[in-house]
Amino acid sequence: MSPRRSYDQYCSAARALDVVGDRWTLLIVRELLAGPRRYTDLHADLPGVSTDVLASRLKDMERDGLTTRRRLPPPGAVYVYELTGRGRELLPVLQALGTWGVPELGERRPTDAVRAHWFALPLLRALEGEGLVEVRLEEGDFHLYVGAEDGPVYGDGAAPAEPDARLVLDAETCGAVGRGELSVPDAVRSGRIEVTGEGALAKALREA
Repeated sequence: MSPRRSYDQYCSAARALDVVGDRWTLLIVRELLAGPRRYTDLHADLPGVSTDVLASRLKDMERDGLTTRRRLPPPGAVYVYELTGRGRELLPVLQALGTWGVPELGERRPTDAVRAHWFALPLLRALEGEGLVEVRLEEGDFHLYVGAEDGPVYGDGAAPAEPDARLVLDAETCGAVGRGELSVPDAVRSGRIEVTGEGALAKALREA
């Protein structure tokens, strides 16, 4: 494990970048906000990262108190990585970076990878209340834990239990909502988001 590099500046922003400023670190946090992940799953959802760099970053993040590694009990018996409380505190940092980075998106380039769950954090910003929300896109499904104060904030695939609301929309609408160009209630009223479910969150979205 290499020693942590430092800017050697007595400034909280510099100290923060000492910990999370390396390439890939914040994107690993993005993936681990979905809960415990295996190394192979992380590597699959971080296209472009080498195995050596990913392993190195995970070791550094564990050293710096952002993640922990534990072995699942049988029959799984595999190691998973998960965020500590300190690591989870980076959620608003990623949210703010996502908002700041909206003007940089532009049109999707032919070389750009995409995963359905990468839309999760932008959409989460736009939803209010509390509850489990399942989101269906052509690119795939994911689910959100709206208002969650601990644990995962989203997950890949269908909701693990009956959701409070199901949202069906396309990536263009999801992107517009994430960029702040379109509110969720307006998208529901215009028919760009289809809402089903009997939970309080679904009813609030249909009545907004």
